[in-house]
Amino acid sequence: MSDVRVGIIGGSGLGDALAATEGESVRVETPFGEPSGPLLLTRWEGTDIAILSRHGAGHTRSPSAVNYRANVYALKAVGCTHVIASGAVGSLRETIRPKELVVPDQVIDKTHRRAGTFFDEHFAAHVEMALPFCPVLREHLISCADGVATKVHPAGTYVCMEGPAFSTRAESEMHRAWGGDLIGMTAMPEAKLAREAELAYALLCLPSDYDCWRPPEGHLDRHELLKEIIANLTEATRNAVELIKVALSRFERIAETLSPAHTALELAIWTDRARIDRDAARAKYGVLVEKYL
Repeated sequence: MSDVRVGIIGGSGLGDALAATEGESVRVETPFGEPSGPLLLTRWEGTDIAILSRHGAGHTRSPSAVNYRANVYALKAVGCTHVIASGAVGSLRETIRPKELVVPDQVIDKTHRRAGTFFDEHFAAHVEMALPFCPVLREHLISCADGVATKVHPAGTYVCMEGPAFSTRAESEMHRAWGGDLIGMTAMPEAKLAREAELAYALLCLPSDYDCWRPPEGHLDRHELLKEIIANLTEATRNAVELIKVALSRFERIAETLSPAHTALELAIWTDRARIDRDAARAKYGVLVEKYL
C-alpha cells in the first residue's frame, strides 16, 4: 500500500493540542453534512497525515452532536487509509492510572442517538465487528510504547455511553461488572463507520480520572478536582502526541500490510446487485463504494 495517509482524530485535549500545527487547511463537502471542521493536511515524521478535531475548534460539539459520518467520510475523501483516533476516558480499573495510555481491543456500544451507519438506503451492508479496532494498527501502536515515558496498556474494553452527562455511581459499577475497563463517549459509532469506510482504525485512550466508582482521594472540592482532571488530561495528551509521532516515524513497518478493514465491504453488501440502483448508490456514497459499484 504505497499511498498511505493517516487520519489523526483529536479528541478532548488532543484536538486543541494539534490545532496550532502548520499545514494545508481543507474543507470537505460530504453527502452527510458538514464535518466538525476543516482537515489539516500535513506531514509528520515522514508520513502524510490529515488532522481533524472531533469536537470542532474550541470544543463546541458535544459527543452526541458530533457528525461522525461526515468526519469519517471526509477522511476517506482526502485519501486516508488508516486512522489513529484519540479520546479522553475515565478509568474503571485501579491498574489503569490517570495520565497513562491505553490501546483498547474491545468496545461495548451504549449509544442510542447517533447515526450508526452510512448505508441507510439503496442496499444493506453488514460489516464484521468482532474485532472493532484494526489488529495491525493496534499492534503497531503497542510496539511503539518504548518511545514514550509512560505506561501503555495493550488492551482494554471501552464502554461507549451516550452522554453528555457522566455516569451515575450505579452505572459506573455496572460498567465494571460488565468487564469494562474504560468509559468514554466518542468511540462509537466512529469505529463502526471507519470499518464501513474500509479505514484501518485504532483508538488511543487518555485516562483523566477514575470515573465515579472510585471516590477521589483527599478532600478536594469540585474546583480543585476539575483542575486535577485537566492536569491529568494535559499530561496524557503530551504522552499521546509522542506515541503518535513515534508510530508515524516507524510507519513503514506496516505501510504495505493489508488490514482486514481495507476489504471490509467485500463480503458485507448482502443485497442482490441486480436490485441495486448503482447510479443512485454511487451518487449517495461516493468514495465509500466506488470499488464495488
